[in-house]
Order: sequence, then C-alpha cells, then structure tokens
Amino acid sequence: MGTLLAFAPFIAFAVIDRLIGPTEGLIAGALTSAALLIRDWASAGKTPKILEVGTFILFGGLALYALLVGLTWSIVGVRLRVDAGLLIIVLITMAVGRPFTLQYAREQVAPELWASPEFIRTNYVITGVWALAFAVLVIADLILLYRPDLSPRLGIFLTIAALVGAVKFTSWYPERKAVAGKI
Repeated sequence: MGTLLAFAPFIAFAVIDRLIGPTEGLIAGALTSAALLIRDWASAGKTPKILEVGTFILFGGLALYALLVGLTWSIVGVRLRVDAGLLIIVLITMAVGRPFTLQYAREQVAPELWASPEFIRTNYVITGVWALAFAVLVIADLILLYRPDLSPRLGIFLTIAALVGAVKFTSWYPERKAVAGKI
C-alpha cells in the first residue's frame, strides 16, 4: 500500500491537469508530495522515501517553472515531462543501488530479510517492472505529442495497461517468491 500511496502526487496531477489545467496539476502534485513528506517526517518510525523526495523535487521544480516563466507546454507536453521525470527517478534509484521499492518492502518484512540477496534482487525486479511501465507512459506521451492525429484513447489505454500491470506484478511477484521459499 505504501508504494501505491507514493504515486498519489501523480494521481493528483492527472486529475487536476485534466479538470483544470497543467500548471494547477503540477501545483497539486507538488502539494501532495509535500504532504507525504511531512507525514513521513511526523510519523514515528517512518522516514521520507527516495521516490517521495524525487517526486517533490520533480513537481515542485516544474510547478515553480510554470509559475515563474509561464507554462507554454501542451497537456501532453507536461505529462511527458512528468512521466520522464518519474522514469529518471526510478532509474536513478536502481543505478545507485537503492531500488525505490526497497524502502517500502522493508516496512513489510522482518529486518533479518533486508540484507538477503533474494530480497534485494526481488526489489530490483519489481523496480525494473515499474521502470518499464513508466517507459511505456513516456512512449505513449511521445506518440501523442508527435502524432496528434491519433486518438488520445491510445495514450489512456497504454497508461492504464502499464500501471495496472505494474501494480498487479508488485503484488504477485513477492507472493510467488514467498511460496517458492525464496524470501
């Protein structure tokens, strides 16, 4: 559940972007990110997560740019920047040896499993699947940006399929590993 809650800023962005506009969506994403960070700092035993910090920087930076410079991007252009930013955050967590799912998984398993190579490998796999899902979002955004004649439903379909697939995999894969006795 913690991993899914970390995507609340993106949901807030998507909803407000669609209903009001891209700048307001970016502000909603930044405020939601800030709320998650404050929640973690204020809760005993919780620490801010890499994804949440990165998300705050992403939305905060884009919102600040939009307010100071004036946003001239299309809705698809803003989504492309947000989705690409998210993909970059996820890839960086893997590159620095701390896949973003690791922090969430440690809240759900016994500390003696944290250093297990299988536990760490499982989190790399799950984080990799999320990276793949975000790459699909970026590709969908690029398709819609450069082929505006195509139906926006294509982007919506690809986005939903990618995210639902990543959510289902995130639930299924650790259970499969546990049943096999590897975690």
